[in-house]
Amino acid sequence: MSKTNQFVFQGLHIVAWIIFVGLCIEAGALLVNFVFALFKPEIVSRLYEKLNLNQLYQANVWAFTGMYSLIITISALKAYLFYIVIKLMNKLDLTRPFNAFVSEQITQLSYYTLSIGLVGYIARESARNLEHHDYDIDQLSKFWPDSQAYILMGGVIYLIALIFQKGIELQTENDLTV
Repeated sequence: MSKTNQFVFQGLHIVAWIIFVGLCIEAGALLVNFVFALFKPEIVSRLYEKLNLNQLYQANVWAFTGMYSLIITISALKAYLFYIVIKLMNKLDLTRPFNAFVSEQITQLSYYTLSIGLVGYIARESARNLEHHDYDIDQLSKFWPDSQAYILMGGVIYLIALIFQKGIELQTENDLTV
């Protein structure tokens, strides 16, 4: 591998770590917000993102818990997605990339990406349903990912995983014939 490719690969590895840490902080902060919103709601206005859903909590505890659970789930799935990316980058051998570990990690990436899209779609539709019942949830829209993009990306990554599986078969066959 050339020095330029190695440099770019290392740069992408660092960027993946930075994104992973940021997503972990976001997921943890949202979880802390949720706990404080349940037990000490007056502090929520000074916490992360100032995500204050007191009106929703007062009106419907189940809707509040559901919306917050969806937000935390999406955030945790994003963090875990980048954890898989980091694991993949640590073990990836670019001289022989077609191996079972890489194929499994890429398949997992596709599953988690698809999961983010599906949970995001469910969350957006649930929020839309709550809006029809006159709940104020405008501040939640920034937490819903572009679900169609994640679903499409999950499909594309799954196709790449299938290509990697075929590459493993061809590489194994090639190794046996030589």
